[in-house]
Amino acid sequence: MMSFPSGPGPYRLATICLATLCAILLISIIAVTANYKNKPQGGGEETSAAQKQSQSANVSALTASINKLQQEKDQLQKEKDELQAKLAAKMITKAPEVVKPTVKATLPPITCPPDWHLFNSSCYFISRNTKSWPESKSYCESQGAYLAIIHTAEEQTFVWNLLTRGHWRAYWFGITDGDTEDHWKWVDGTPLVGGFWEDGEPNNHINEDCGYIVKTQVMERVAIRSWYDAPCTMFWPFICEKEMGPGASTAIPH
Repeated sequence: MMSFPSGPGPYRLATICLATLCAILLISIIAVTANYKNKPQGGGEETSAAQKQSQSANVSALTASINKLQQEKDQLQKEKDELQAKLAAKMITKAPEVVKPTVKATLPPITCPPDWHLFNSSCYFISRNTKSWPESKSYCESQGAYLAIIHTAEEQTFVWNLLTRGHWRAYWFGITDGDTEDHWKWVDGTPLVGGFWEDGEPNNHINEDCGYIVKTQVMERVAIRSWYDAPCTMFWPFICEKEMGPGASTAIPH
């Protein structure tokens, strides 16, 4: 990147040198002219034509030198003015920018509607009535939700704790192998990885293509081993999940 001079020092020195040379040349011209005028006229003392011609040539050469020096001085002054203009423009562009402080927006807390329960950024609804798995899926979707998708033990435990115990309390959630046997997928089309199946499940005992969670009065039964498969036509309560975020509607009927 080109660096510009910070002051007029170099140009001032050049100007002084040029002025000094001009003064010296001018004094030389005056001295030659005075010498020429003071010489006696006539006779053998008369200046020869050759001498006059030589003196005239010297004066012309000195005058030409002065003119050339003056032109160089003018050119240096022009370059100085241009460089100072560029330097001033560069200093303007380097002026510090005024940075406005960033105002960090405060997002409102996520709030679930009545009978929906918050975990991380989702709300969960446990139905009171029973439906088949396809009907449960359609109902959840009609509320802007979906049959629950459970990925972690923490989420599984949270949902499990929302369920009530009974002789055999079963709840549909969003998993099926209806397309390809033993290839379980979530309702969003993603494949199941792992899971929280009871020992010996899934077993496809009687064309069982849909998943449900069981919570019974047997205290030894635990959240992370509570998944079963069953025929999708059976009627169970179900679990809906709705992802929440800024601007999301919480007006979910139940």
